[in-house]
Amino acid sequence: MVAHPDDIEYGTAAAVAAWTAAGKEVTYLLVTRGEAGIDTMPPEEAAEVREQEERAGAREVGVDDVRFLEGFADGVLVGGLELRRALAREIRRVRPDVVITQTYADRFAGGALNQADHRVVGREVLDAVAAAGNRWIFRDLLHEGLDPWSGVRWLGWVGADATHALDVTDHFEAAVRSLEAHREYNAALPDDFPAPRELLTMILGVDHGDDAATGTADVAGDGADRPARYRWTVDLVER
Repeated sequence: MVAHPDDIEYGTAAAVAAWTAAGKEVTYLLVTRGEAGIDTMPPEEAAEVREQEERAGAREVGVDDVRFLEGFADGVLVGGLELRRALAREIRRVRPDVVITQTYADRFAGGALNQADHRVVGREVLDAVAAAGNRWIFRDLLHEGLDPWSGVRWLGWVGADATHALDVTDHFEAAVRSLEAHREYNAALPDDFPAPRELLTMILGVDHGDDAATGTADVAGDGADRPARYRWTVDLVER
């Protein structure tokens, strides 16, 4: 559950590829279509482009169920009951065991400032999971035929402090393809913004400081040293 197209592809898609390869069912839920994310493209056009790019990226890691909320605008998300109800509605529909979202911390683990939309969604997902399991919260959902779902056993936030790690080395290339599928969006980024492979290496790569036994290797056969191992990290809470 994230704010924009490409939020999942910034590392989490590698974990998704591992899960789908293991036979797990994964659903993507995006609050907006990222229509404010391409400066050179009108929002109405960008929304269509970015939705299709998200669906293409999801397919690269084995996900066919990609959902978008209606009525929430990119860049101006506000926390509150409207968004919480919409998130709780989808949790009741999908009935997941695990929910992963993005950090609501002010800064990412590396120190960069987090975006407002990310902070809003990360916080509201926490409360939406609780509301989805309580029949007396958002009672109108009962009239929609959506019974409470209290089966979420694990809730995780990606991007800041981490408590758990997953080795995603075997799924790194799928994650790169997933991010590369956002072609129009990537093309509109500044020239000095890292390319998908470089960016995901920065996010997922395990270097000497993390694991001295791993180091780097010419894993692509092109003479360039890259991490020999990759891992995805998450702040995970058991409910």
